[in-house]
This record gives sequence, C-alpha cells and structure tokens, in this order.
Amino acid sequence: MGYFRRSNRGFTLVEIMIVVAIIALLAAIAIPNMLRARHNANETAAIAAMRTISTALESFRANQTPTAYPVALLTLGPAGSNPPYIDPVLASGLKQGYRFTYFRVSNDLFTLSSVPTAFRTTGTRGFYVDQTGVIRVNPVGPAGPGSTPLE
Repeated sequence: MGYFRRSNRGFTLVEIMIVVAIIALLAAIAIPNMLRARHNANETAAIAAMRTISTALESFRANQTPTAYPVALLTLGPAGSNPPYIDPVLASGLKQGYRFTYFRVSNDLFTLSSVPTAFRTTGTRGFYVDQTGVIRVNPVGPAGPGSTPLE
C-alpha cells in the first residue's frame, strides 16, 4: 500500500553530526577539569615529597657521627645509602612535574626547594623547607625562607 520503506542499514548524516557535537561538548567540559585535577595532584605530591625528603634528611643526620646532613640529595637514594632513605626517582631531584633542589648550608643547616618543571602546566606554587621542618609556599613562583608557611 502507500507507505515508505526505510532501510535500517546505517545512520544518517544528521544523526552522526549530533553525536559528534555531543562528544565535542563533553570533551570541552571534561578536559580542562582533568588538567586542573592533574595540576592539583602534582602540587599535592610535591608537598608530600618535601615532607618525605625532610624526614629522610633528619634520619640521615641522626645516624651520622658527628651529626651532619648529606652533601647531595643522591646520597639519600640507593646509590648513596643502603638501605636507601628515599626512592631513586625522588633522589634524582625530579618527580611528578616538580624539580627539587637541595643545598647543605652546613652540617646543621640545609635548604630544599621545589618548583614546577613547566610553570602553570605541572604546577604553579613553589615550596621551600629547611631544618625547621616548616614547609613554606609561594603561590606564584619559587618559595624561600620568608614565604608563607603551608597550612
């Protein structure tokens, strides 16, 4: 009789364009949130690494006679200590988008700072800790002894 037969073999161009538009909209919403979450995770990991290194430095110092901090960060890793105080990746000074710089001022004083390897991509804030164990933060760049203590 007078009806139109339609083939169900595929999708029409309009249906495919609607699906592509929906996927593009979801990607536009999700990708910035994912990048922000990664940025925050890197900063949180940097703070945890600062605490780990600071604790390892104090443990190393306590085991020395006379007491002294190590000459280099690598000394805390497997290449310098058996058993190691920290993992080899952290001992290299680079971990999860942050660069860690250790400097022994004297046998009783040290500084440790961390900055993002790619500013505004892997992180924004810089961190600093010394023998006091207080982690300090600068929200827009490298931190130092006068920076705000982390809460």
